[in-house]
Amino acid sequence: MTHVLVTGATGTVGRHVVDGIRDVPDLAVTAASRDPVRARDRLDCATVPFDFTEPATYRDAFAGVEALFLVRPPALSRVRRDVVPALAAAVGAGVEHVVFLSVIGADTNPFVPHARIESWLADAGLETTFLRASFFMQNLSTTHREEIRNGRLAVPAGNGKTSFVDARDVAAVAVRTLRTRTTGAYDLTGPEALDYDAVCRHLSAVLDHDVAYTDPSLPRFLVSRYRLEGDLAKVGVMAAIYTTTRLGLVDRVTDDVHTVLDRPPIDVRTFARDNRSAWL
Repeated sequence: MTHVLVTGATGTVGRHVVDGIRDVPDLAVTAASRDPVRARDRLDCATVPFDFTEPATYRDAFAGVEALFLVRPPALSRVRRDVVPALAAAVGAGVEHVVFLSVIGADTNPFVPHARIESWLADAGLETTFLRASFFMQNLSTTHREEIRNGRLAVPAGNGKTSFVDARDVAAVAVRTLRTRTTGAYDLTGPEALDYDAVCRHLSAVLDHDVAYTDPSLPRFLVSRYRLEGDLAKVGVMAAIYTTTRLGLVDRVTDDVHTVLDRPPIDVRTFARDNRSAWL
């Protein structure tokens, strides 16, 4: 029985990883959380207190753990100060395999925090699996939920295309690699790259109202999203993501999901049908 510790366990991917591990007889799962009681109520699994920035939580969190599903908290961008101490403690406690939720392009962009984490893990003598995920479809049902409910999607992506991936597929790949202790790097995308006009057509076909794509200027987007979010750092990240889309840098499609799971990845139309209630 392999004991897996899941960080980010209540997040977009982590919660599906927890669900998937519970269905595997030879894996046991514990969710690491700053609020273990709340996490236990949400996930219905064993939990343990853990905070990357609190070394006092490391010992109990990593005790008896053989494998780690690692998610970098978005607020922690100083990898050496905020993330590496926890990873070093995991290695010292006997963790042997780390499956890291990275981002597509981390192997070619040394400036993203994920690249620095990948580099540290690669040098640590661990079995490592890097899941370099494309843009999550779930952003449509969370970040952009309200505007889609109101019949529009306003992002400064131009005619650029994105190889959207469903977080459920990313989680399924994570569980498979944890079970088989598969190592390596996987670029995880959906089955096709779509521009936002096409995304809105898929949404309109599934919902009971039309959804229109509008392409605001970057300054207009920054102002409107900041008024809505009130979080300048988050808005800045969103602007960067849509700028890379506009420049045609995130349209690469791979077969890695199919290779690992032996089935096609979920497409946007299926995702929209499965999550239709989010926009109603």
